[in-house]
Amino acid sequence: MNQTDTANQPAAVAPGDAAALLSVRKLGASYGHIDAIFDIDIEVGQGQIVTVIGPNGAGKTTTLSAIMGVLPARGQVLLDGRDLAGTSIEEHVMHGMALVPETRALFSSMSVQDNLELGAFRFRHGPRQEREAALEEVYALFPRLKERSRQEAGTLSGGERQMLAVGRALMGKPRLLMLDEPSLGLAPLIVRDIFRIIAALRERGVSILLIEQNARAALNVADHAYVLELGRVIMQGPARELAHDPRVIEAYLGSAGRHQELLST
Repeated sequence: MNQTDTANQPAAVAPGDAAALLSVRKLGASYGHIDAIFDIDIEVGQGQIVTVIGPNGAGKTTTLSAIMGVLPARGQVLLDGRDLAGTSIEEHVMHGMALVPETRALFSSMSVQDNLELGAFRFRHGPRQEREAALEEVYALFPRLKERSRQEAGTLSGGERQMLAVGRALMGKPRLLMLDEPSLGLAPLIVRDIFRIIAALRERGVSILLIEQNARAALNVADHAYVLELGRVIMQGPARELAHDPRVIEAYLGSAGRHQELLST
């Protein structure tokens, strides 16, 4: 997809009337002396799902890491107007951000419930009842986790581990949930379950920034989408419109496209 396509792209804002919860402006990040992303502008509205799609190596994971404070970055990361750029990961969490990394970062030898309770870090000084209520909400969303609450996380299936990673993030009651490749390595039936859960979280008012190699599934569930290539946003717009754009179809959705590894839901 040619980068000159940016000339006719719409302004880099989330669609509709939803107020912006997250505004990323001119975000840049480097690994050593090598620039990885350049002048990224992304907005996520209240209660919206916004997805970023693109080929491997485009800078999608780097973008999430820079937004979350995992990676030093240039530019602004505004959450409800508060600039969190340059602050600690803890500060991001305390203000309502959560990141589910591609690796899931679970503690394999700990139980499912112990892993979940680690996610309540934001409320660690609050009453026990608050954490217990959050745990019950997660179990209501993921009944399978409740069935396996005393089981070691390392013994779970791939789909269950992904549910656990998302559930742990939800224990902190985030306003913005960032998901990095939630369908990676999962069977198609499990992928459908994961995306149904993502849609259900939107109905609960959680704003979601979704990085996903499965472009078809991501565009089906998202409100707005950005296309990232070589560290730059080259195209963006309402997800349904991008799903029917010939350039996106050719590069990411068509059977003859460049990224044929994408799973169809």
